[in-house]
Amino acid sequence: MTATELESTLRLRRNMAAETEVVEFKEAKNNYDFNKLGKYFSALSNEANLKGKTRAWLVFGIENKHHKVVNSQLRPNRKDLDSLKGEIGSKTTNRITFVEIHELYQPEGRVVMFEIPAAPKGFPVAFDGHSYGRDGEEKSITHSIF
Repeated sequence: MTATELESTLRLRRNMAAETEVVEFKEAKNNYDFNKLGKYFSALSNEANLKGKTRAWLVFGIENKHHKVVNSQLRPNRKDLDSLKGEIGSKTTNRITFVEIHELYQPEGRVVMFEIPAAPKGFPVAFDGHSYGRDGEEKSITHSIF
């Protein structure tokens, strides 16, 4: 994905009226709980499959209500940020992990965009042994979503 395409993707997501089953915003100004990240990975991946999308997005550094940039300092070192791919993969079904982790620097601050692949057809992605899904903006545990 080119820088222009990524900027466009962020702009489109920020212009949405609300989060969806395949787009989630988190402030994550300084840190974020790894287990919550994994649960969102599972839920967003599974919902992308169910919605017929190729990917879902978890976006850090954006507040949810007005989609304003709030500057995420989550793992500011690129090497530490990239290590999340292996960390998530070690706890997911078939070691599925992020397509890519993108950093964008906006005038208001840094945004981290996690590009999450859709779950394979017929095989929900579990994190730490549980499959998750979403109901609108809510994350929930699902036991048989396919």
